[in-house]
Amino acid sequence: MVAYYQIAGKKVGSHVLAMGVLGSIFGGTYLATRGGSAKKTAQGPPINAGSKDEEQFIQCVFPSKFV
Repeated sequence: MVAYYQIAGKKVGSHVLAMGVLGSIFGGTYLATRGGSAKKTAQGPPINAGSKDEEQFIQCVFPSKFV
């Protein structure tokens, strides 16, 4: 047995309202948790190394995301 409600002048069944509520909850959760676009990291200051080996060491110890 279905209960009907008057919404905006139309009869709407309780099962339709339940599906709408569940769809809104799951759809909103999906949109909220899917993540955003990849953020561009700012370029750090230039590495003032005395030699190529020193520059490679600095890049190895301090990756570009931390510098």
